[in-house]
Amino acid sequence: MTSPSDRPRAGAPTAADHRLSMDELAAVIARDIPSGAFVNLGIGQPTKIADHLPADSGVVLHTENGMLNMGPRAEGDDVDPDLTNAGKVPVTELPGAAYFHQADSFAMMRGGHLDVCVLGAYQVAFDGDLANWHTGRPDAVPAVGGAMDLAIGAKDVYVMMPLFTRSGEPKLVPRCTYPLTGVGCVGRVYTDHGVFDVGPEGVRIRETYGIGAGELADRLGIAFPG
Repeated sequence: MTSPSDRPRAGAPTAADHRLSMDELAAVIARDIPSGAFVNLGIGQPTKIADHLPADSGVVLHTENGMLNMGPRAEGDDVDPDLTNAGKVPVTELPGAAYFHQADSFAMMRGGHLDVCVLGAYQVAFDGDLANWHTGRPDAVPAVGGAMDLAIGAKDVYVMMPLFTRSGEPKLVPRCTYPLTGVGCVGRVYTDHGVFDVGPEGVRIRETYGIGAGELADRLGIAFPG
């Protein structure tokens, strides 16, 4: 017999969920990015998307440290310590790649020249508010980088994140409790359990991975609109 302390916490992922790995999720996002789009990939998990873009996608990757037409992660002899993305991960360059000052890079971000950015997050609210730069804890190190510029400057903002924390708390929430990066800026959330559209009308589920929509709604504590 299982005691209450042995049971999975409500909302905590289990082995039966068959949720996507971050590499699998990166491939899903890569397929959804429109051909020919200018795209910024945030530091961390979103950088994996570069490795899943087809060579003929026409997508032009922008990195805030000053590069356009960035290619996939560099491996082996292709590693150049002077050629990295904003997360200091060695990358390759594609034909036509261009380099520029970081100030010019931020001008592109703030000026509305990016079609899509993909960011990580601590929390996303049902209405599209984003919290991804600080947990608010006194001992936490803030890491705003270019997140605020991207959240407001990009035409479409996607988030890539696990749906639940390690302790089982949802990261897709009615209202963000962490300091905000941007208000109403996120349009779509990609997670290991499913993909969601968010915004003024609330949450709409697009697809789920290894879990039914009803069960997922229960775990998040929400009712999806039709």
